[in-house]
Amino acid sequence: MRSLRTGLSLAALVTGAALLFAAPAAHAADTPLRDLAAAKGKVVGTAVTGSKLTGSYGDIAGAQFGSLTPGNAMKWGTVEPTQGSFNWTEADQIVAFAQAHNQQVRGHTLVWHSQNPSWLTNGTWTSAQLSSLLQNHISTEVGRYKGEIAAWDVVNEPFNEDGTYRPTLWYNGLGANYIAQALTWAHAADPAAKLYINDYNVEGVNAKSTALYDLVKSLKTAGVPIDGVGLQAHLILGQVPAGLQQNIQRFADLGVDVAITELDVRMALPADSAELAQQKADFKSVVAACAAVTRCVNITVWGFTDSDSWVPGTFPGYGAATPYDENYVPKPAYYGIAEALGGTQSTAGCAATYSVTSQWNTGFTGQVTIACTGTALSSWNASWTYGAGQQITQAWNAVCTQSGAAVTCTNASYNGTVPDGGSVTFGFNASWSGSNPVPVVTLG
Repeated sequence: MRSLRTGLSLAALVTGAALLFAAPAAHAADTPLRDLAAAKGKVVGTAVTGSKLTGSYGDIAGAQFGSLTPGNAMKWGTVEPTQGSFNWTEADQIVAFAQAHNQQVRGHTLVWHSQNPSWLTNGTWTSAQLSSLLQNHISTEVGRYKGEIAAWDVVNEPFNEDGTYRPTLWYNGLGANYIAQALTWAHAADPAAKLYINDYNVEGVNAKSTALYDLVKSLKTAGVPIDGVGLQAHLILGQVPAGLQQNIQRFADLGVDVAITELDVRMALPADSAELAQQKADFKSVVAACAAVTRCVNITVWGFTDSDSWVPGTFPGYGAATPYDENYVPKPAYYGIAEALGGTQSTAGCAATYSVTSQWNTGFTGQVTIACTGTALSSWNASWTYGAGQQITQAWNAVCTQSGAAVTCTNASYNGTVPDGGSVTFGFNASWSGSNPVPVVTLG
């Protein structure tokens, strides 16, 4: 098991000005990620939850991304919870949203060892019955969305870490040939859709990725319809494989497309500014590796906001794995993606800088400076979310309110105006216990 990065020491968190964080205030003015990607001949996408595609979540999903992947809506356990009874509600919703926002859809996933309905996993099937069930499922689902899905993750996670086949319902019942059969049936149901095999821990050159490479090579030789390889890229902070671009290129050299299908970078919580800076570098590195290979066609983040991430529920104590925080504010990682796609972060605008100026056993004094360049403010509010239970007890030069972990500070009657080239500063006292990580501040 790979080791997980631990957070910085408390002393590192509160020493000097190295951890000050400037949060861009004018995110909407930046070129959307989907446009930056398109200019590079790529598509940038996100996994989504259909029920959340409204409000800010829907606005960002529609504006920033050129493709959507249903996080769970197209998995077997969701679409056929009872044998012969199908539920397409959420899948249809995501497809309709994508069509309304001129987006592609990546179908996920047709054949997997997980999230299958109990009637399937608990059944006793002959090989012929199992083959018939699989063919019917693929033909029904792919056929329903014929012409509406750009690419399918047909087979998901077929290998063990050592490169042997994972012993699953499908492998045990049908042998390794289930992969070729699934691809063939999917192609018959929608000849225009690109068909992928998708797996994790195959981002670098290793036993597992080499097994996948050998499989794709053999399928191509046998004439089986295989169009692409998906590298999931569920990564740990600071552990982007050094051979990522080399690995992408060797799959491309087989004559297939490559996609980064489920990118996130998890870290120990609460996140601090050093971790967020490393996460930006990690996202930038992955996206740059894809951008450098012509046949790397898509980069999909597995949820764009920390409020819709699978990580905290699967890896207790870890999270903050996506490009946006829980309040839909872009994190440094967002700008890492943008920069790898040729975008630049505008230096014009207003930014808020948070710092801890002094600290004692039970409390600390902090301040936030709001500075503007190329623009001005007639009023302002600054907000952030504390990650370790800190509580503001007193504020000056601002009116600060706190609800749970969420803090909002608005200008006083005398300092709402921030001129171009000028700044204002407000301060506060607060309590802390155990740790005092620096939060990310956003202006509104």
